[in-house]
Amino acid sequence: MRKAKLLRKSHRYLGLILGIQFLMWTISGLYFSWTDLDDIHGDGFKNLEHQANFHQNLIAFSALDIAKGIQKIELREINQEPYYWINNEKLFNATTGVVKKGVTEKEAISIAQEYMQASLKVKEVELIKELGKHHEYRNKPLPVYVITFEGSDKVKAYVSQKDGRFVTLRHERWRWFDFLWMLHTMDYEGRDNFNTFLLRFFSLFGLMTILSGFVLWFISSPTLRKLKRKAK
Repeated sequence: MRKAKLLRKSHRYLGLILGIQFLMWTISGLYFSWTDLDDIHGDGFKNLEHQANFHQNLIAFSALDIAKGIQKIELREINQEPYYWINNEKLFNATTGVVKKGVTEKEAISIAQEYMQASLKVKEVELIKELGKHHEYRNKPLPVYVITFEGSDKVKAYVSQKDGRFVTLRHERWRWFDFLWMLHTMDYEGRDNFNTFLLRFFSLFGLMTILSGFVLWFISSPTLRKLKRKAK
């Protein structure tokens, strides 16, 4: 009886400590299972038919002024003009070879509008050079233009100021997903670390709570007591 009483007390307190986090895991898990990831990625706001234009008469790489050579090259399109983004450092006009020092606000809006639905109207534009680790744009290249669109979904498109790349978009459903994912992983900074101390701690204590419940049932079950008495 003492063992059963101790187990009941331990089980009760473990359940009290872990109950809130178990509730968060359950709520967030339900949200994830009922959510379309394409919707979270913002496909409903994107121009999924967008395709880059074909460009001819591009300048040869050997004609560009690149002292240490080319290690990486990507093609960008800014205002219908082709550009080479080389070594993640310099932006060259792909027809003239002239170096371009980043994109303007107007160009960033143009780039965003190519990737977004035509029905979305620009509300405001901001250039961000630094941000906190909890920002929705975390762990991505800076500086970046934030193009905010009108509407209750609070859609924001992010365009790199250095090379004109359309980096990502964010909206209200994504923000809810991000918040619940944070609660689910218990990584309150980067969101994606499954090896945090808190997650390990709660997982182990959750296992202990479940096991203590099974043991408590075996100890206190009237059916098992009757079977034991009959066996004797």
